[in-house]
Amino acid sequence: MSQELELSFWDHLDELRKILFRIAAAVIGVTVVAFLCKDWLFSIVLAPQHDDFIFYRLINQLAKITSISAMQLEAFRVDLINTQLASQFLTHMSMSFYMGVLLTFPYILYQLFRFVSPALHSHERRYAGRMIAFSSLLFYLGVLLDYFVIFPLSFRFLATYQVSSEVQNMISLSSYIDTLLLLSLLMGIVFELPILSWLFAKLGFLTHKFMRHYRRHAAVIILVIAAIITPTADAFTLLLVFFPIYILYEMSILIVKRTNQETEK
Repeated sequence: MSQELELSFWDHLDELRKILFRIAAAVIGVTVVAFLCKDWLFSIVLAPQHDDFIFYRLINQLAKITSISAMQLEAFRVDLINTQLASQFLTHMSMSFYMGVLLTFPYILYQLFRFVSPALHSHERRYAGRMIAFSSLLFYLGVLLDYFVIFPLSFRFLATYQVSSEVQNMISLSSYIDTLLLLSLLMGIVFELPILSWLFAKLGFLTHKFMRHYRRHAAVIILVIAAIITPTADAFTLLLVFFPIYILYEMSILIVKRTNQETEK
């Protein structure tokens, strides 16, 4: 019996090694491709720096249609600088790696699911497979919302904000990249709210009655989180972040309710 258990342990360890190797190979492969496509990569990364970014143009077009002059965004120019010798090369490498992880995220989850799937029942595998696809979709939606809406508005506000005309802003490339990556990661995690709610409901830690009872409290907390994520002074940007997260909360209530009903059966 001990010999069988020992062989089983080493078999699992060998399978884990293979899965980790596949994940590393996929990430490294996409990272190398992204590294070689430097112009394409940074044309995307640096696009929110320019005042002709798609979201800025959309806001200005909306301002013209609605005749709301307050929505009109003024032209701005922010030049990024580099202050360290190896900073641009390291930024190139880090952005390539981030793109590698981002694009292979569903594959990473799939490989990890393959490792744990033999220990799951058939109905649990079905649920887990759906959750992986849904989790990947939500994560990408969070990252896209940050790239197209949250980061451009935050960058435009912070990069052009001045306490005095005597103090000029000089934004470093590393500061730009770090802020973009941090906000993207935060929004990707925040958009996993329905998945986390489903998991807690499965474990018996969360009920839909609890979430409904504290709905108003959750709305206030989401509003605070939105204010932290978007340090701009206008309510429009705040609501752009608040409403998607609040909709996810309401969606989580429905998911938790269905999960609670299935658990009670």
